[in-house]
Amino acid sequence: MDERQTHSIPRLLVAGQSSGVGKTTITLGLIAALRRRGLVVQPFKCGPDYIDPTYHTLAAGRPCRNLDTWMLTPEQMRAGFERACAGAHLAIIEGVMGLFDGASYDEESGSAAQIAKLLGAPVLLVLDIGKLARSAGALALGYQQFDCDTPLAGFILNNAGSESHARGCAGAITAATGLPVVGWLGKDNALRIPERHLGLIPTGEREALDRLIEAVGNAVEAGLDVAQILGIGDQGSGTGDWDRVEFPKSPNRLLSRRRRLTDETIADPPLDPQCPVPNRQSPTLAVARDEAFSFYYPDNLELLAAAGARIHFFSPLQNETLPPETAGVYLGGGFPEMYAERLSRNQALWADLRRLHARRIPIYAECGGFMALTEALVDLDGVRWPMAGLVPGETQMQSRLAGLGYRLASAAAPNLLLAEGESVRGHEFHYSTWAVDAERIAGHAAWTLRRRPGDANSRPDGYVDGNLLASYLHIHFGQRSAFAERFVAKMGTGD
Repeated sequence: MDERQTHSIPRLLVAGQSSGVGKTTITLGLIAALRRRGLVVQPFKCGPDYIDPTYHTLAAGRPCRNLDTWMLTPEQMRAGFERACAGAHLAIIEGVMGLFDGASYDEESGSAAQIAKLLGAPVLLVLDIGKLARSAGALALGYQQFDCDTPLAGFILNNAGSESHARGCAGAITAATGLPVVGWLGKDNALRIPERHLGLIPTGEREALDRLIEAVGNAVEAGLDVAQILGIGDQGSGTGDWDRVEFPKSPNRLLSRRRRLTDETIADPPLDPQCPVPNRQSPTLAVARDEAFSFYYPDNLELLAAAGARIHFFSPLQNETLPPETAGVYLGGGFPEMYAERLSRNQALWADLRRLHARRIPIYAECGGFMALTEALVDLDGVRWPMAGLVPGETQMQSRLAGLGYRLASAAAPNLLLAEGESVRGHEFHYSTWAVDAERIAGHAAWTLRRRPGDANSRPDGYVDGNLLASYLHIHFGQRSAFAERFVAKMGTGD
């Protein structure tokens, strides 16, 4: 790739000292504030996250993309960044966990710091000063000096007790680092996005999202120097010219109505401009999308469309049959445990899916989709809800995390995406376990999983049965175009 292409538009990365310091809220508010100025903002999220991007999508009116340098190579990540930025004035990137946290304790792979370096994106670091005073300067200095190659450009303070508290901490930080503090937010619970076991509450379940986005936009306008932030973002490319951008006189107009997962902003797959648009003769790929199933990488849908699939969304919560002429099915992750009763009642849909499986129609399920394909989902109260029954055993909800982290997977048998022995990088994040007798799944394991290269410990996981592939593993198809091409090639062929 021409190195100049990675510096085509201004960009900014909002990182945090750790998880939970407010970087998602601040990123959301910053996107809203910039959009009020008439700017087209392309949002991104570092790492394998599905929920934060839905909020950024709503605020920006453009699909938020994931930037991942563990599942993807740096070249693949940068290429995806450039494609997504087409037509935007600037890019706003939210980091993952702490600034330097990534796939391991020993190196930077997958971290926000690495992504900032690869994209030349200036970093604004969010610091929680709720229990700090002059020590905020020491904290900031540590982040500045830990890796001097990271383009740290300034700080945002969160959870300030008062204006004097914020100003005092800002003075200590600037004296220690020489870098600016571009603003601060106070302790305001109204600006906090509610969370549950997998993270933030998905946007498909939130009421009055326009008010939430407007509130955080107002807070950013009041507490942060947006003009200074624009100037810092411009340093990421050297090509921006904000004097030529016409800002509206009334900046308080934002989203005029509530936008939900079923609205036009994200109801259709956001196709890459270079992707061919499928025609009516293209095989139909039925993609589950509603409050229970919403975890998809936009890139995966685009790559499947580019390989020739015609994407058709359906709702397992509402639809009793699959779309007509379905030639393949994709059940992504989400929160099936929150809608177990409704999903269990929809046995007409699961019967339809079993009929397609008998015809060898390809079915691919990740995490929440995998849970829905088992014989039953057992909730935290011990209630057993019958599901599709295509995968032996049942999934049982746990009160603690059951699986989290990157995984190296080798295909234990030929499947929809890989030939036997081929490898892929993926990610797990789930609060349920799969309970099944080993004899029932003998010879049907999908993957041999390891945590990292060189890991001597491995385990079988997932389930393969003909053209059915189901597991807890989330996979970014951008690793290899052959994944989508192999999937679509099997659609409608029965081979």
